[in-house]
Amino acid sequence: MTSGIDRTDLIFAAQAGDPVAIKRLLTVCQADARRYARRHCQASDIDDAVQESLLVISRKVSGLKAAAAFSSWLFTVIKRECRKLERLMLRHDPLEDDAAEHQLSCRTDDALRIDLANALESLPAHYLEVVLLRDFEELTIAEIAERLGEQPGAVKSRLHRARELVREYLLAPETVPTTPFTH
Repeated sequence: MTSGIDRTDLIFAAQAGDPVAIKRLLTVCQADARRYARRHCQASDIDDAVQESLLVISRKVSGLKAAAAFSSWLFTVIKRECRKLERLMLRHDPLEDDAAEHQLSCRTDDALRIDLANALESLPAHYLEVVLLRDFEELTIAEIAERLGEQPGAVKSRLHRARELVREYLLAPETVPTTPFTH
């Protein structure tokens, strides 16, 4: 955009529900969103924070009261997403994480590979699918959502749950295999 007036007109058109204007507005404000997220998010969360923020903006821009408030609203949404991602990251007790890391580091690489393969095989298909798309094909949340025809939030939730299940599998106390009873 070449001037503030152009951006203001774009915001008004987006507020009115013009899908082309919404798309252009998101494109225009993406660099600002990324720059702001770099200051408020962990490096690993920047892409997710920007993605989620732009999704919120696209859905709720029609409710914005004044076009002049757009920039501050954008930054508020990004900051909230950064905080949300930080809370998710901090949800695990650090001591629990240290114990988990120690438990996993005691295994040989081969044993860990086998355990990881078994953990992945134990996942329900819809969880395995998102893990493979994200961690092996290295697709973004948006690309996975598009491929699966789902909302990015649903994909992120499923990916988080899948990773939790893998973690639980890897950290579960080892059970002694039982021999089946023969009658």
